[in-house]
Amino acid sequence: MSSKRRGEITRLLQDEGTISIADLARKLGVSLETIRRDVKPMTDAGIVTRVHGAVGVPQYLGEAPFELRMRENAGAKRTIAEFVARTIQNGESIMLDTGTTTSFLARELLQHRNLTVVTNSSDIARTLATVNGNKVFMAGGELRSDSGAAFGVSANDFVSRFSVSHAVISVGAIDAAGGITDYDLEEAEFARTVLSRGARTIAITDATKFGKRGLVQVCGFGGIGELVTDQEPPDDILHALRAAGTTVTVASKHS
Repeated sequence: MSSKRRGEITRLLQDEGTISIADLARKLGVSLETIRRDVKPMTDAGIVTRVHGAVGVPQYLGEAPFELRMRENAGAKRTIAEFVARTIQNGESIMLDTGTTTSFLARELLQHRNLTVVTNSSDIARTLATVNGNKVFMAGGELRSDSGAAFGVSANDFVSRFSVSHAVISVGAIDAAGGITDYDLEEAEFARTVLSRGARTIAITDATKFGKRGLVQVCGFGGIGELVTDQEPPDDILHALRAAGTTVTVASKHS
């Protein structure tokens, strides 16, 4: 059985690049200690590398931070993106902040037509511009080297000129007391601006962000209409979301 699990671990890593020990245990239906025992000979042999409570395929670990994050929990992020994409119609307008899950959403929107897209992410802009009659407006400013996204006063001012059907932000951290938070002041301010411009306001996150708190608050739970995730949030977060009137959708139940 241990040999069979190691084969499954290898397959999952080929799909996702990196994956947390906790997610491996959940996907394979075994304990954390069992996964650690299975992974140890693989790390000793150089097949996988341990990184911050996760394991990764060595060739992916030298990638730029954003590219590496795109591989973390990729299956969960894709499931979330697929669900949200199905709720957006051809010809509608959407505003997206920068983040790996919003980048997955942009890829799921490639079959849509005549979208109006507003973003600060060069990755999202490149993905959706010049295809299927889309109009893409990208906020200006200095692009960050890690994410290729623009932040600051000029970016916030630019997107504040638009009103869109769907405003979607990615989540850096989320807990019951702090609401939605981020680790960077400019990213939090931009996300807050995005939420102010949408008739529908959606936060999207995989379950690894639950129970964490960043340095800067984006908004309380009353600042979003919907949260879309891949797993049921912990009870304290779920109760706080429902008390704020926020709709919670577990995308994997609708795939």
